[in-house]
Amino acid sequence: MNLIFIGPPGAGKGTQAKKLIARLDIPQISTGEILREAVKNETSLGVEAKGYMNAGKLVPDQLVANLIDERIQRADCRKGFILDGFPRTTPQADMLGDILVRQGKDIDAVLVLEVPDSELMGRLTGRRVCKKCGAEFHVMFKPTKVASVCDLCGGEIYQRSDDNEATIGNRLSVYHSQTKPLLDYYGKKNLVRAVNGTGSFDEIFERIVTVLGLE
Repeated sequence: MNLIFIGPPGAGKGTQAKKLIARLDIPQISTGEILREAVKNETSLGVEAKGYMNAGKLVPDQLVANLIDERIQRADCRKGFILDGFPRTTPQADMLGDILVRQGKDIDAVLVLEVPDSELMGRLTGRRVCKKCGAEFHVMFKPTKVASVCDLCGGEIYQRSDDNEATIGNRLSVYHSQTKPLLDYYGKKNLVRAVNGTGSFDEIFERIVTVLGLE
């Protein structure tokens, strides 16, 4: 099964993707990860991407598309894949469409986790991180046993500077402005599968299983 997974910051997309990976035995393909891998391995595409990154420029869409093209041809994608972070725009969606046509593949569904902005704000502003070991906690969902002290190493717990309402509000605004055209694009192809992203992790996953017909 070939999937595109879309969801706002704080929706729990990463957790649900891991469950899907285990269920379907397919890889999750993150644009960030394949960029880092290509740069680390000094592939021709990685060297090209590094040039843009070192210059403080965005990596061009076509270069990212070429990395996706290369990645989904690997053996572990024979059963399918989950695309995370690509496409983000309709031009990127067109590029992906061209790639899939060349490879004789199709997108089976565009999975969208829907969570109200008010809940996302609470989830993201409540995150806390250990300065010493990097462990993550949450004031509501995973509080530390002792206030401001890491359960794992005893280090100091703090709130990251970007976990504030203004920054998160901007991230959500960007997400909505980018995502709506994509949903319209794939909606015309009858590929969008919206899932209520509130509730327990298991409840949300069962909704995903149902909407994808995996029962």
